Amino acid sequence: MKREGFLSKIFTQLAESLDHSIGWSRMPKMLGILTLIGLRKRLRERNLYNTGGPADEPATAADMLPSAGEYMTARTLDGTYNDLEHPLMGSVGSRFGRNIPLEFTYPDPAILEPSPREVSRELLTRDRFIPATTLNLLAGVWLQFEVHDWFSHGKDAPDAPWEVPLRDDDDWPERPMRIPRTNQDPTYSSDSRLPPTFVTADSHWWDGSQIYGSDPKFAAALRSGEDGKIRIDEHGLLPQDLEQHVDLSGVAGNFWVGLGLLHTLFSLEHNAICDRLRAEYRHWSDDQLYDRARLINAALMAKIHTVEWTPAIIAHPTTRLAMNANWWGLVGERITSRFGRISSSEVISGIPGSPTDHHGVPYSLTEEFVAVYRMHPLLPDDFVFRSLATDEVLAELTFPDIGAIQTRARLQEFGVDSAFYSFGLSHPGAITLHNYPRFLQHFNRPDGTLIDLAAIDLLRVRERGVPRYNEFRRLFHKKPVESFEELTGDTERAEEIRRTYNGDLDRVDLMVGLYAEPLPLGFGFSDTAFRVFILMASRRLNSDRFFTRDYRPEVYTPAGFDWINRNTMVSVLLRHFPSLEPALRGVQNAFVPWNRVPASKKSARGPAKRPRARRGRSSERRA
Repeated sequence: MKREGFLSKIFTQLAESLDHSIGWSRMPKMLGILTLIGLRKRLRERNLYNTGGPADEPATAADMLPSAGEYMTARTLDGTYNDLEHPLMGSVGSRFGRNIPLEFTYPDPAILEPSPREVSRELLTRDRFIPATTLNLLAGVWLQFEVHDWFSHGKDAPDAPWEVPLRDDDDWPERPMRIPRTNQDPTYSSDSRLPPTFVTADSHWWDGSQIYGSDPKFAAALRSGEDGKIRIDEHGLLPQDLEQHVDLSGVAGNFWVGLGLLHTLFSLEHNAICDRLRAEYRHWSDDQLYDRARLINAALMAKIHTVEWTPAIIAHPTTRLAMNANWWGLVGERITSRFGRISSSEVISGIPGSPTDHHGVPYSLTEEFVAVYRMHPLLPDDFVFRSLATDEVLAELTFPDIGAIQTRARLQEFGVDSAFYSFGLSHPGAITLHNYPRFLQHFNRPDGTLIDLAAIDLLRVRERGVPRYNEFRRLFHKKPVESFEELTGDTERAEEIRRTYNGDLDRVDLMVGLYAEPLPLGFGFSDTAFRVFILMASRRLNSDRFFTRDYRPEVYTPAGFDWINRNTMVSVLLRHFPSLEPALRGVQNAFVPWNRVPASKKSARGPAKRPRARRGRSSERRA
């Protein structure tokens, strides 16, 4: 980590003092922005820790690929060669880093106390659906779509599962409940006396791997072999034969209609980018078109996440400005897009195109970042699908009706455009206590295993050495809460948490505290979680050469650069599904509720009326 200079130290101390005494969210916008900049400096200086491993090794002559063209202007499948001096940095198999001192990252010694199953039942079970009414359901789907690009610990260890005791009144069919352990880092040695480490099964880079894959066989099967394009079938979907490359016992088992929509959309977008590049560069090979389209598509998704999704879910005036400044700088989109960078400063002209900076610590995503992204309450249990042509209700279904195995049939049945319309009208769940999806607490995965994902979420945070809520706040320079009432601002919820944790405030799980915390104005998740985002949301950009030193027309092409600058989630949707125009008319952000379009006002070009699908059975709505 970098040492603080004198003026930097004064600035960060002042920012932290103002945040503690007033709170950044209660300040005037520009003072709030300056405070957030100071907090980010403090976090960069004190909350980046290296866990080591092979990714630290410098490049040797033997490491260099035979042709610079193979990696200088293209992302590699495994994430290698993003950092040219340390080619393994951030690649598949590299370790997750930490945002807290390593001495605080040992697995929780009381890992089963209180029982994660009981915390799941008592504090997380959804009694009634609590919607997040400022967002549409695509905002919830988008997060899962992006998480599948960022985080994967791979398949769980097959041996020695955690055994969770159950109360007599618990109807779980297996006693005790068995939860597989996370696979440990194969390069970790217990003789080192350091905390256990874990490695990623996807790269740590923001590279669109959820679409393009990390497995060479899948990546090859995805491609058409012509004009750099991805294969799309006669239904406008990814071909069914790709499913033979998918392991439903792993992350792919979490697939569902919502993810199917975004995978379809950005596969089509890849092909549209290929068409644009082919028109401009007629001599390019299939590989050149594919590589450059992937680079552009990944950057467009990163931009959408930064300046559209994030300001939608944390819609405070200060954070809206801050997230736009992350991409465009404080001078704003109009000046940066017209004149380019007017300063090397990321504050003035944004992070894209600024110098690459790891802030003194090799880049990786962190276990703390993974922990605060556990936002499953965004998912509803029940879904309403409407016809885009008639606004008629086509089906009312539960999640098991639209899961991994049913995704293709449902999208063909309803049509992708009608499914998008349905999600644009629906709301995700609020990220709060008693709003965890019931189906995920009794989730029959496609491989036949039964899990309580809420209990697993709680256990994973403890197992991977992320501190409990109050200690986490201390380590991120926030004052710990001093009572259950201060934690929740709700006396009834305070009593529930007190009872579940036997009166021990410092034993409250991080996830429970994040869900219980009162929120700043416009926020969909807690201010404590936001401290991690202040640091890591910009770090994903700062460390990636394709967003910094190589974010330039010479690498992306002028046509590609223009594509990224000019497009939004709304324009991407309308390019591929122009029938959505009435629903998106006047909508500036695709993640807020869309227009409900009466049948009489719909375009005559809308899709034909489809037969009504069956309703989900109530027996499938298990908690």
